[in-house]
Amino acid sequence: MNHPAQQKPDWLKVKLPKGRVFRDLQDLVRSKDLVTVCEQALCPNRGECWTHGTATFMVCGKVCTRACGFCATSTAKPQPLDPAEPGKVADAVARMKLRHTVVTMVTRDDLPDGAAGHIAATIRAIRAASPETIIEVLISDFNGKEEALAEVMKAYPHILNHNVETVERLTPMVRFRAQYRRSLQVLERALKMSPGLVVTKSGMMLGLGETRAEIEQTMDDLLGVGVSVLTMGQYLRPSAKHLPVIRYVRPEEFDELREIALAKGFRHVASGPLIRSSHHDANFRPEEDILEALNERLAEETR
Repeated sequence: MNHPAQQKPDWLKVKLPKGRVFRDLQDLVRSKDLVTVCEQALCPNRGECWTHGTATFMVCGKVCTRACGFCATSTAKPQPLDPAEPGKVADAVARMKLRHTVVTMVTRDDLPDGAAGHIAATIRAIRAASPETIIEVLISDFNGKEEALAEVMKAYPHILNHNVETVERLTPMVRFRAQYRRSLQVLERALKMSPGLVVTKSGMMLGLGETRAEIEQTMDDLLGVGVSVLTMGQYLRPSAKHLPVIRYVRPEEFDELREIALAKGFRHVASGPLIRSSHHDANFRPEEDILEALNERLAEETR
């Protein structure tokens, strides 16, 4: 179905990143040949986040093996993994003095473990280089392979993030080769693999044609598998080749949805037109009892 192009509303306009801190961090990232989602996904918040102690690194290459209808990342045959990448990311995290870092990935369906081992190595390298940094990983579904997810969880991220992206009805159109129920299963398994040691998180884009009832059902589904952190933001079309924006959701509706999600039982909700999966993460920390339990587990494993 064709939809007429809509003019982007004023509330989606942001100032261009600037300032010495931003430029210094940009130079550091580029000098190490690292990829950040902040730049790769054309995130409108990258200037704000970088100057407030949070950044999202994309590992496992610059191209993805899937071609999702919403995503700006290129799709092609990927290159081999860079074994030095975990160390380069960890060094950047330490030098940037990040309070909270997110490690996301392109989907690597070409690899037997989906690059789970590479993600685990990156978690361990960051923890060794910057022990106080909160480590969040935003992972693929690993094609539902339980052993791949277990590899990541054995590295003990503080936050395990896997986005459902949209409501169940729209998933086949929006997420190439992904399955809504499989994503819920990933989140449920992650929590069971590290009970009391990890926070699980997921996010949705709005404006693709979902209904209010479907949004609330997705909230219920996520709560049902133990997810406690939710993000909701406006879908923005990367190019004319991608799915069209069906509707620009007004800021007050995002505020209303945030209150609904909190009332349903989510511990932390970031909801707004410019919210992305890692936006404002520096404002969120796992509960102290989870942090203490995780530190005790890590101490046990190093004895």
